[in-house]
Amino acid sequence: MNKRLDMVINGKGGVGKSFFAVNFVQFLKDKAIGHVAIDSDNENSTLKRFHPEARFLDLASRRELDSIFAALEKSNLVVVDCRAASTDLFLDYFAEVDLPTILSGSGRRLTLVMPVNHELDSVDQLQRLAEHLGKTSSYLVVRNAAHSDSFALFDAAEIRERLKDELAGREITMPRMQDWLVEALNRENITVTSATKHPAFSLLDRQRLLTWQRRLYAER
Repeated sequence: MNKRLDMVINGKGGVGKSFFAVNFVQFLKDKAIGHVAIDSDNENSTLKRFHPEARFLDLASRRELDSIFAALEKSNLVVVDCRAASTDLFLDYFAEVDLPTILSGSGRRLTLVMPVNHELDSVDQLQRLAEHLGKTSSYLVVRNAAHSDSFALFDAAEIRERLKDELAGREITMPRMQDWLVEALNRENITVTSATKHPAFSLLDRQRLLTWQRRLYAER
């Protein structure tokens, strides 16, 4: 069976990497899909806060990066929530270990899960990643509508056409969640799945969360 490494990455902060990673890992749990989750953000550790079983990866230790592929030896799916501004570190590491060779001979696949929003910097990061990795990786663009429904800059960018036509990339949309619901989830440190049955949320808010989750899961 193929082994897959999914890295949720975009060097731009605030584009929704951890928010998506938390909900993606919950999707895997809800669907009983075996996986290993890894949190590489030593400042916020959002993924580990919502999923305590997630492993922590200290990016200050270059050797510790090897644990990503060690986890892939034991699991068919590894999900890494990549810290903001870590793009160069991972690209350097991939060059050091000769990533194409690591992937080609072992049935492993790499997928970059790249949240993008209305800001140009988030689009530029997609360009950098695709330029460096090309067809070595698969690509999933997550259109994060948290702050704006407009993706005019991404829609007009050359990288979007390249991802679609040359690199067989996919796009999904992460719908906007009401701000008070995001705040409540963070206050309670619980995922949407738990919140839909939690007394801290009203009947209507539980329904809002359930509807949001169904829309996201339908994008798979």
